[in-house]
Amino acid sequence: MANTTPSFTVIGAAQIAPWLDANPDALVKAVKQAYLQHAHDNTINPDSYFLRFPDHPRQRIIALPASIESDNPITGIKWISSFPENIDKGLDRASTVLIVNDRHTGYPRACLEGSLISAARTAASAILGASYLHPTPKKIKQLGVVGCGPIAYRTLELLVKLGWEIDTLCMCDLSETRSQMFRDKSVGWTGTSYSAPLESTIRESDMVLIATSATQPYITSPAWFSHAPTVLHMSLRDLAPEIILVGQNIADDVSHCLKAQTSPHLASLQVGHHDFMAGGIADLIERRVAPDNSRPRIFSPFGMGILDLAVAQQLLETLNTEDKVCIYDFFPDAYSGS
Repeated sequence: MANTTPSFTVIGAAQIAPWLDANPDALVKAVKQAYLQHAHDNTINPDSYFLRFPDHPRQRIIALPASIESDNPITGIKWISSFPENIDKGLDRASTVLIVNDRHTGYPRACLEGSLISAARTAASAILGASYLHPTPKKIKQLGVVGCGPIAYRTLELLVKLGWEIDTLCMCDLSETRSQMFRDKSVGWTGTSYSAPLESTIRESDMVLIATSATQPYITSPAWFSHAPTVLHMSLRDLAPEIILVGQNIADDVSHCLKAQTSPHLASLQVGHHDFMAGGIADLIERRVAPDNSRPRIFSPFGMGILDLAVAQQLLETLNTEDKVCIYDFFPDAYSGS
């Protein structure tokens, strides 16, 4: 019998970055379609699994298995670490690989560098939240950025690529160096830009993007949100329950976001229900939920493995052969009994 053992493909950052840069519309479309597939029960997206370290509570590695059960199915797992102290070593906080499996044989078929994919799909998720929640389409008077890291940067970059107009950019970060670097990297993308304290960043912005490594709430005053901004709460654990409870809350998947000590989870524990959750992002897309412009509209996406897979599928299908490293003898020959 001829050897039909599958090959294994590796795709690195040098190949992924140019594709993401050149295909912003395809990126957002892939994430949107994944959300809709999930809403129509065409996905398998179990809970994330957290590997934590008792002596280093801020460090964690998370496994996100998932499958999109469409006509062109894709299955796999994202393995993402978050080590905030890496920043002091000149490294990124998060590092990731994405393993894609063949849906019919189960064989791993590819390994992709995952941090760029993860940041890109998170940015695309934020853009969808902004698109369906912000009262002035593609127009932001002031964008307040809390946490000047890669996620916020990729989100701002994608907003600009997709034609959003941002009059003013206001930045707040614990590190003035990172805030200044963020400002330098985004020169020319917005009108004016400046750094400010946390309270004024929130109070003076009609859209607030929060992307930090916080493990518990530190933003505690509902009064800061009395002007009803659009809040892209990408890091999930920054807002006190009191703020969640006065807002219109949207998740990617409601059951997923109500766990792991996220702000919505803490709010549900405080009041004993989750009636304050208006729905998922697909409810907005398919108009089952309408934005309430009289309240802060808070998008808190937990992050779903199906999003990474949706982007990986586009990469696997559209990258040129020379952009992939194919290993033909990665797996052993099948046991034949001879």
